[in-house]
Amino acid sequence: MSHDAGCRRRLAPRIGVMLQGGGVYPGIRPPEALRLFASFYPDPRDPAELLERVGLAGVAGSTWRSLSGGEQQRLSLALAIVGRPEVAFLDEPTAGVDPGGRRVVRQVVRELADAGAAVVLTTHELEEAERVADRVVIVDRGAVVAAGTPAELTGAGPGDEIRFGAPAGLDVAGLAAAMGTTVAEVAPGEYRVDTAPTPAAVAALTAWLADADLPLADLRAGRQRLEDVFLRLTTADDGSPSPR
Repeated sequence: MSHDAGCRRRLAPRIGVMLQGGGVYPGIRPPEALRLFASFYPDPRDPAELLERVGLAGVAGSTWRSLSGGEQQRLSLALAIVGRPEVAFLDEPTAGVDPGGRRVVRQVVRELADAGAAVVLTTHELEEAERVADRVVIVDRGAVVAAGTPAELTGAGPGDEIRFGAPAGLDVAGLAAAMGTTVAEVAPGEYRVDTAPTPAAVAALTAWLADADLPLADLRAGRQRLEDVFLRLTTADDGSPSPR
């Protein structure tokens, strides 16, 4: 046996991989797929128990091709972790998954990490990353541009600002005059006020909206979202997304 083959035999049982799509026989049923994958590992999880855990017991008699996209994703996740991996690579695990399914996926990923596994998850759903990740790495054009815990990344950068959501096309000049600072509509319905998030400033903002009978959809004082950080780090000077 070659050195490479020997390394693969030692490493493969310790790794779980979830592809974004494919990799499963179209005519196979969930219990059959899980039993097949379980047979590849020395100490697998119980296929029936895992099928129940990912919420697919009710479609056990369906073939892969007849499952919805979200159900296929949950089965792919189960196949990736049936062997009790020490390292799990999950590619877009919640893509196409309904809200209930996303909750199940997040719980299973958290359980996997709590059991001691290293979970490497790739996603474009930055809210998802902010919810489930212990550490986030932002990659732009093949280079790491930021890394840290979600709290570290969202706490970095501009802090003296208030961000809020409201109907698109607000009179930002009028709001700026009322607050004595600059106000910008950074995206349709998303606004930034360049001032420290003091109680007085927040009160002035909400009073102006109330006087204009305008709803406040969201308010973030002194804290960015991970999406804000991502856009700030990966957007070109002209405001367009940088090429991936």
